[in-house]
Amino acid sequence: MDQFFNVSGQLLEGFGENCIIFIVTLLAAIPLGLIISMGSMSKFKPLKWLTKTFVWIIRGTPLMLQLFVVFYVPPLVSNGSVTFARMNAALIAFIINYAAYFSEIFRGGIESVPKGQYEAGQVLGMTKGQIFFKVVLLQVVKKITAPMGNEIITLVKDTSLSSVIAIPEILMRAKDFSMQGLIWPLFYSAVFFLAFCGILTLLFSFIEKKLDYYKG
Repeated sequence: MDQFFNVSGQLLEGFGENCIIFIVTLLAAIPLGLIISMGSMSKFKPLKWLTKTFVWIIRGTPLMLQLFVVFYVPPLVSNGSVTFARMNAALIAFIINYAAYFSEIFRGGIESVPKGQYEAGQVLGMTKGQIFFKVVLLQVVKKITAPMGNEIITLVKDTSLSSVIAIPEILMRAKDFSMQGLIWPLFYSAVFFLAFCGILTLLFSFIEKKLDYYKG
């Protein structure tokens, strides 16, 4: 029993690292993703092409590779004058990666709103800002809730990739136990992910039901 509590405590401590990455990534990547989506829809072609190329590169390469690049490349190209702490490197890579994915979700949601909605707002004398925040945004939120929920749940599981740059998250700690001859902590760690993802699934189901006022 003492062994179980000891393992549980260390896995919970490791899962705290996963939660930090999850929360900070979510708080930073959502607004950054919205900004990037605006760039990808811009009528200024150089900005549009630059943004789309950035999103294509980030979405087309593995997150694990991006973690390696952020952590190992700056010290190599700067002769050690620029370095990132492991957690900071993980956060930078995760934020950039998920901002690119979120930007495409935002772009798809915004572009799916009929142009007639914008025209109706203009007829009523509303500014572009008022049209976006009072007319378009509520419809976009409804349309992107499901895909955003999927990406956010994926983010929970992806946080385990931070172990590749030696962040002591839950799976890395479970692996350390397996090196000591204890296999069950590896399977036990799945309980933490299942519980967290289960809570998020219920939360997004609740949000979708609340947003059923809009059927378009």
